[in-house]
Amino acid sequence: MAFALEDIEPLFVAKGGRMYAGEPVTHLQHALQSAQLAEQSGATAALIVAALLHDLGHMVNDQGETPTLRGIDDRHEYVALPLLRGLFDDAVLQPIRLHVDAKRYLCAKGDGTINGAQYWANLSADSKRSLELQGGIFTDTEAQRFIAQPHADGAVSVRLWDDEAKIENARTPPLGHYLALAEAMALRR
Repeated sequence: MAFALEDIEPLFVAKGGRMYAGEPVTHLQHALQSAQLAEQSGATAALIVAALLHDLGHMVNDQGETPTLRGIDDRHEYVALPLLRGLFDDAVLQPIRLHVDAKRYLCAKGDGTINGAQYWANLSADSKRSLELQGGIFTDTEAQRFIAQPHADGAVSVRLWDDEAKIENARTPPLGHYLALAEAMALRR
């Protein structure tokens, strides 16, 4: 089953109001803040849409509140991809697929301003729990292999916006603002 563009908003309406894994924001607030951070950084339209949709898999594969506390990795980075394939190209899809591995990379290498250990120390408790469930910190070889992939740099950006998009009551543009951009990026309109 593939999503149509019209399926995204109802998913956010139905499940976006749930709290985001022990953070002080809902899934919708997290998505909007991520997209806003991407937009404010001057990112491409594809990366703004990827930032908006990067955690869509959490809502599609709903495991309830904070599944990491129960030792569950919902593999959200893969869940939404079959639904979004055919709707967006790899410039949107691959940063979504790679954003979890980008966290593993950043814990190994840092982001150029802080080293990997500092990056790890700044992660929320849930991000640290999920990191272990997702395979832990990359080795140097794994990190080099990761960053050499197409769209890995974009995934690192999505991940950094993801980390920052947890501000309670932050003001953002409405969902419609970013869905209009998604519509412009969609392969079939």
